[in-house]
Amino acid sequence: MSEQPRRPRPSGKPYRRPKKDPVRILAFEALRAVDERDAYANLVLPPLLRKARENEGPEKFDARDAALATELVYGTLRWQGTYDAVIAACVDRPLGDVDPPVLDVLSLGAHQLLGTRIPTHAAVSATVELARVVLGDGRAKFVNAVLRKIAQDDLDGWLERVAPPYDEDPEDNLAVVHSHPRWVVSALWDSLGGGRAGIEELLRADNERPEVTLVARPGRATAEELLDEDAAVPGRWSPYAVRLTEGGEPGAIEAVRDGRAGVQDEGSQLVAIALANAPLDGPDRRWLDGCAGPGGKAALLGALAAERGALLLASEKQPHRAGLVASALDGNPGPYQVITADGTRPAWRPGSFDRVLVDVPCTGLGALRRRPEARWRRRPDDLEGFAPLQRGLLRTALESVRVGGVVGYATCSPHLAETRAVVADVLKQIPDTDLVDARPLLPGVTDLGDGPDVQLWPHLHGTDAMYLALIRRTG
Repeated sequence: MSEQPRRPRPSGKPYRRPKKDPVRILAFEALRAVDERDAYANLVLPPLLRKARENEGPEKFDARDAALATELVYGTLRWQGTYDAVIAACVDRPLGDVDPPVLDVLSLGAHQLLGTRIPTHAAVSATVELARVVLGDGRAKFVNAVLRKIAQDDLDGWLERVAPPYDEDPEDNLAVVHSHPRWVVSALWDSLGGGRAGIEELLRADNERPEVTLVARPGRATAEELLDEDAAVPGRWSPYAVRLTEGGEPGAIEAVRDGRAGVQDEGSQLVAIALANAPLDGPDRRWLDGCAGPGGKAALLGALAAERGALLLASEKQPHRAGLVASALDGNPGPYQVITADGTRPAWRPGSFDRVLVDVPCTGLGALRRRPEARWRRRPDDLEGFAPLQRGLLRTALESVRVGGVVGYATCSPHLAETRAVVADVLKQIPDTDLVDARPLLPGVTDLGDGPDVQLWPHLHGTDAMYLALIRRTG
């Protein structure tokens, strides 16, 4: 039997199946998970990539595919605010009326056109093919029309059209140009203390891909051992830090697999080191991590405590996070204990500890390089939700330390409402306390301000924007 001719479509053109592009399909699936499930890309993307690499068929990923998928996901999330402004100028309806899956495809296309070196024709055609696969032919035509409008100019040209002039509205200009919500721009600017150059450097740093930073846990691994890895260089500030300058897969490193080393931002390491080195009056035998999950600081504190023969108690309210803490501390060379407990309702007696760390829950505005979607997920109202918890945890920490002992209040946010305002409010209620100058406890670290507390910055220190206040109990 001879093959029947393909039936023409109403347009007169024969039907063509859309070409499946596994890289862009995976990127789209990751963006949908972030949008639909409030997931974080750094948790969603690795298992998707792992599954793609394990596929033995024609859709199996190689290293270049994984790198492109990662860039598409993180680049689209970082620049979502800017791309939304561009897309809004190219559609005939309010952006809120565009279906979220369609908007994700358009954003992926906008990033390829405006944020990568992918040729214009390839960026448009590949994104339209993706739309045909995941959205259908009808909506693919809409995607095609919008992307062709976007392709008529480059990013600088679009910013001139969609961003208000800086002189008329500086915060809105920076919000659009650097893809941050306006309220976040305002908060970061206040924390920096004014000046255009500093805020622009910070916003640019937030949009850069951070290096992978490892920590060699004392007594179990050394920085020298980790430096034997490819493209590994010493950390800038922490003696235990090693940076992987070309990314790399931390799980492929033996010391990381064994738990002797871990992935930990250098700012997080510095917080633990400063608390461990703060001068004490009296014994130094019992340490507490009052908000220990997921365990990075607890593992470093536990190792530093072990060097002095001190015990670390790691407390975490959420059972699953307490499990992560236990995993991080497994194999610690000194005594430790992990418990599931509410840090505002302590399971220990007052004055039980010589050193206490509380790295409190917060908005996470200091880690926007690593979790770019957080900038779009957070709202100013979130500050009010965190405030009572942050103050309660600090009060409990000060009640838990003995006279002469030291408390470290830390947060991965530079927002003044989560840093200095919390410390000032609590110290008014607990007068027998003194702020300790934290700056000398971070030797070699520059640009630490007037003290006594410390605010780290991505653009100045290459770290997350960690805040630390050290407080001694005097009575």
